[in-house]
Amino acid sequence: MGPATADIKVLEEMFLAGLDICRINFSHGDYEAVIKTIENIRTLNKKMNRFVGILGDLQGPKLRIGMVKNNAVELINGNEITITTKECEGDEHVIYITYPDFPKDVKAGELVLIDDGKIHLRVTSTNKKDEVRASIISGGTLSSKKGVNLPNTKISLPCLTNKDLRDLDFALEHDFDWVGLSFVRSVTDIVELKEIIKRKNKKTRVVAKIEKPEAVREIDNIIDVTDGVMVARGDLGVEMPMEQVPMLQKMIVKKCMNASKPVIIATQMMESMITSFTPTRAEVNDVANAVMDGADAVMLSAETSVGKYPVKVIEIMRKVIEQVEEVDSIYYRENTPETKTITFVSDSICYNACTLAKQVGVTAIISMTNSGYTAYKLASQRPKANVFIFTDNRSLLTALSLVWGVRGFYYDKYESTDNTFIDIQKFVKSQGLVKDDDLIINIASMPMNERGRTNMMKLSYVI
Repeated sequence: MGPATADIKVLEEMFLAGLDICRINFSHGDYEAVIKTIENIRTLNKKMNRFVGILGDLQGPKLRIGMVKNNAVELINGNEITITTKECEGDEHVIYITYPDFPKDVKAGELVLIDDGKIHLRVTSTNKKDEVRASIISGGTLSSKKGVNLPNTKISLPCLTNKDLRDLDFALEHDFDWVGLSFVRSVTDIVELKEIIKRKNKKTRVVAKIEKPEAVREIDNIIDVTDGVMVARGDLGVEMPMEQVPMLQKMIVKKCMNASKPVIIATQMMESMITSFTPTRAEVNDVANAVMDGADAVMLSAETSVGKYPVKVIEIMRKVIEQVEEVDSIYYRENTPETKTITFVSDSICYNACTLAKQVGVTAIISMTNSGYTAYKLASQRPKANVFIFTDNRSLLTALSLVWGVRGFYYDKYESTDNTFIDIQKFVKSQGLVKDDDLIINIASMPMNERGRTNMMKLSYVI
C-alpha cells in the first residue's frame, strides 16, 4: 500500500482484480495515512463481503547512509573513503552511517554494500569508536539515505528497534492479521516478538522475513516457531551471492509446505511495471516459477505502492497464476504426516482427505475450524479440490487470506454433525461453489460441540 493505492476506488479495483492481502510497510508513510488505508480495506471488506487481510511489515534494523552533498556524489574505484557515525553531509571523502556501533562491529576485510549492492566497499581499518576506512571496489553515483548491507559482519543491533516496537504497538492496536519481522537472525527474534504479542492478548501472526545468511543457516528452527515465512529476495540477494537465491527460494518453499506454514515470495516480481504498462517476459516467468514452487502468495511492492499501474499489475499477476494453476503437476504434494505426535489423528485426516480427493475427483474439501489448524494442513497438501473453511472466529477469516487455496466463511451454528454438514452443503450450493452430483469431502471434529481436533471424514454427493 502507498500513495498509488490511497484512493478507495483504486483499492476497490484492486480487490476485484484479485488482491487477497494488503501489506503496510512501516518503512514508509505516517500513521495517519496508514489509518486511512486500514479504514478503506475494512470498508471494502464489508461492502464486497470479502476477507482481505492486513500484513504489517516492520522495518527492522535497516542500516542507511545519511544525506550527501547535492544528493549525488561520485565514488571512484580504488579511492579510499571514511565512514563515520558522526552526522554530517557526505561527499566523495566521507559519508555518514546511521548505525552507531558500526566501527565496533566491523572488521578489516569485510564488505560494505550500498544501494542494494550497486556500490561495494571493503573495510581497511576501524578505530572501533566512530570512524571506519574503506576502499572503493565498485563505485558509482551515491545518493542520500541509501540502504547498507553488511554480509560478513555480525551486527549487534537488536532485531526489534525502538521504531519497530512503536509500529508493533500500532499494528496490534489496529488488529493486523500478520506482522512481518525484518532481518531475522535466529529463533529468539521470533520468540521475542511472539511474547510481546501474547502479553498484549492479541492473535496477530508472525511472518519471518528471510534476508540474512544467519536466518538461512537456522531455517528449520525458524520455520518451526514462526507462523509464516517471507522469502525477501532483495536483501537476501545482497547479503548472499545472488546466484544462490533461486535454489534457496525453492528450498524454503518446500520446507514451509512440509511444515504447513504459508510462504510469500517477495521483491521485484513485476518491477518494470512501476513505470511500464506490461511486465518483462522474465518477470512473468519469475511469478510462474514461484507458483510452480508452491508459494502461498506472490507479493508486489513499489509496483502497487507508487507504481503507475497498481490495478493492471495485479490483473497480469492473476492471469499468470491462473495459467500455471491449469497444470496438474503443481497439485497434491504428498506431505505425509508425522507419526507419534499429538496432532497425528488430525494430520492424518487432512492428508487422507486430500489423497481421496485426488483419487475420486472431489470438487471441494469442507472443514470447520476455530484455530485454523486444519486449513493450514489441508493447504499444505496443495489439493486441486477447492478448500472451504467455516469458522466462528472472525479474525481467522482475514488471516487465512494469506494461505494457499483456502476460502473462508463465517459460520456459528454447531448442531449435530449431520445437520451441520447439510446446512453447509446447502450454503456452498446456493453460492454456486458446488452443484448437484459433485463429490465433496467433509472433515470435522466429533462430537462437534466440543470443538476438539479433527477426527472424522465423510465423502458424499451434493444433492
